[in-house]
Amino acid sequence: MSRHAVVFDLDGVVVDSFAVMGEAFSLAYAEVVGPGEAPFEEYRRHQGRYFPDMMRIMGLPPEMEEPFVRESYRLARHVQVYDGVADVLRTLNERGLRLAVATGKAGERARSLLDVLGLLPYFAHVIGSDEVPRPKPAPDIVHRALELLGVPAERAVMIGDAPTDLASAQGADVTAAAALWGCHDVTGLLAAGPDIVLRRPADLLVLCPAVPGR
Repeated sequence: MSRHAVVFDLDGVVVDSFAVMGEAFSLAYAEVVGPGEAPFEEYRRHQGRYFPDMMRIMGLPPEMEEPFVRESYRLARHVQVYDGVADVLRTLNERGLRLAVATGKAGERARSLLDVLGLLPYFAHVIGSDEVPRPKPAPDIVHRALELLGVPAERAVMIGDAPTDLASAQGADVTAAAALWGCHDVTGLLAAGPDIVLRRPADLLVLCPAVPGR
């Protein structure tokens, strides 16, 4: 069955934001918690979740969100797009597939970042964790993406770099694809049972030929 839509996680799949994220997290930690090394490696282990949920899981003050978001906006122009991603997005658009982003970020911040990087026009919809009842690993954000795209689950694939992404896809009965190029913990990602493993962005083009009739 041909695929008509691709739902992307953002950080670790479309963009390499981890250097910027680490700087913003450290600044927020210093501002709210105080001196000491910010536990960014632990933060990365929870990647894919909504920031307030990560603070709760890590036992950190929810007040870190405001300076973290502020610094993330300030540093957005330093975020890198993974090599080959823009070409893949362009080709998928040309082939008639509909694209969406389903991210742990707040929707407004995700749209702003993609706009700064010149990628926003490729996506029909960008959905943040604050725009659904339950964030990942619940399937709500993938269900919402499919609803907005007007595509049934069996004709879509979700690309993620964290187990929470795969769980969200699987809960929505969508093909779950593991993206290895930006993955922090490949072993953990593969243990989450992806349907497909993608080693580089261009691998997605093999999965997604042109939509019939294009």
